[in-house]
Amino acid sequence: MSNAADLNHIRPWRMIQRRKSRQIMVGKVAVGGDAPISVQTMTNTLTSDAKATIEQIQRCAAAGADIVRVSTPDEDSTRALREIVAESPVPIVADIHFHYRRAIEAAEAGAACLRINPGNIGDAARVREVIKAARDHGCSIRIGVNAGSLERHLLEKYGEPCPEAMLESGLDHIRILQDNDFNDFKISVKASDVFLAAAAYQALADATDAPIHLGITEAGGLMSGTVKSAIGLGNLLWMGIGDTIRVSLSADPVEEVKVGFEILKSLGLRHRGVTIISCPSCARQGFDVIKTVSALEERLAHITTSMSLSIIGCVVNGPGEALMTDIGFTGGGAGSGMIYLAGKQSHKLSNDQMIDHIVELVEERAARIEAAKAQAERDAQLLPV
Repeated sequence: MSNAADLNHIRPWRMIQRRKSRQIMVGKVAVGGDAPISVQTMTNTLTSDAKATIEQIQRCAAAGADIVRVSTPDEDSTRALREIVAESPVPIVADIHFHYRRAIEAAEAGAACLRINPGNIGDAARVREVIKAARDHGCSIRIGVNAGSLERHLLEKYGEPCPEAMLESGLDHIRILQDNDFNDFKISVKASDVFLAAAAYQALADATDAPIHLGITEAGGLMSGTVKSAIGLGNLLWMGIGDTIRVSLSADPVEEVKVGFEILKSLGLRHRGVTIISCPSCARQGFDVIKTVSALEERLAHITTSMSLSIIGCVVNGPGEALMTDIGFTGGGAGSGMIYLAGKQSHKLSNDQMIDHIVELVEERAARIEAAKAQAERDAQLLPV
């Protein structure tokens, strides 16, 4: 069963041409090349508290996080990292600042990736030790340039954080890794200023084929940070820049994952869970749209299968939106509305039955899709090589 929504991916005006980058591995997750753009977050528990950190990682993974980063500022943290890595359902990135020993310990503990700035961890001998540990233990590296912590000589040269300074910092760190014949790295040039970050990332995308980690750092609270990240990351992703993203919010890390996926879903770059198209509601609404959408978001949060659902309060735009979604409900007045399936009118439904029935329809469709996928995988395994 197909509808217009299934054809969105072949409409040329909806297509984003992604920048060509080389591919690296962060544990089992491919980053760059033609791999899906991965969504990351970072724990805010004390890493030394392995139990609390593992619990938070598991919640983030359940929300869809592909990769999770943890800070490892001291030996207690790197000691706990071994247990955290063993219990984590997703690859773990160890965040390192300055102390090269923490990077080595994190690699030995099983971190999939080390977030470092090679030029900040000591002399050339120490850098070589970290790179050897990464190579020996199958770690990739993320170079993490940040406008708030640029090297002093660059601030003196340019007078302030600027795209040129951030690019130079990034390329200097790349050179250190490549001089040591290490190429399993990705890179970020983050800033809290959207314009600065966008300009730095555009320059970086032109200067290297390394996979790019996108982020607007210190974006703010849940509402303001979401808006800021959507603008900054959305524009870069629209230009085809970015291989993995982290939305930085002063909020529960699970919210970062949700926002990250919503940004990617809105651009057609990832497809996960139910995308709800709903009206803002007005005096024409035949039911309480806001309350209905809130209830459906909560009750459908467990669905990971990609599908679209329209919830429209009246018949002005409702039928048209329903034509473009997998499942739809349009208010019609007199206490009832119309259910649409695959863009076609299916049956009338009373408003008081709407939420339960829509949840049932979504779950049934998800089960059919997942069963079909599983059967296709079984059939593929039976094909002769």
